[in-house]
Amino acid sequence: MLRYSDTKEIPAAQLKELFSSVRWESAKYPERLERAMKGFSAVFSAWDGERLVGLLAAMDDGEMTAYIHYLLVSPDFQGQGVGKKLIAEALGRYRGYVRVVLHAEGKAASFYRPLGFEEMDAVSMCYVPAEGK
Repeated sequence: MLRYSDTKEIPAAQLKELFSSVRWESAKYPERLERAMKGFSAVFSAWDGERLVGLLAAMDDGEMTAYIHYLLVSPDFQGQGVGKKLIAEALGRYRGYVRVVLHAEGKAASFYRPLGFEEMDAVSMCYVPAEGK
């Protein structure tokens, strides 16, 4: 049985394992991820025993807009409602906000649509400083 938590204290090794499982580049920076979790406005996680199997991290302005920065679920647990549960936790936390925004790539959009998310007429932009490359 999975356990859900809202702690921001997640060990670097657990973050590295989860981010690596979905092949996200951030896995290269586990210590930075561990520190970053503490800076997010909200963090929701799913645990199978001591193993981190799902994570949602969001930022907000305290009143109107929240941005879901990370939502990832270990491939072993995808399709079991973990991502939906983490989204539900975030939407509960941000009830009353004007909007909750996220960036979805490729087929991920089909996951978010049934949860009430709509496509925006926008272009995603990214600046990567030379030292970040």
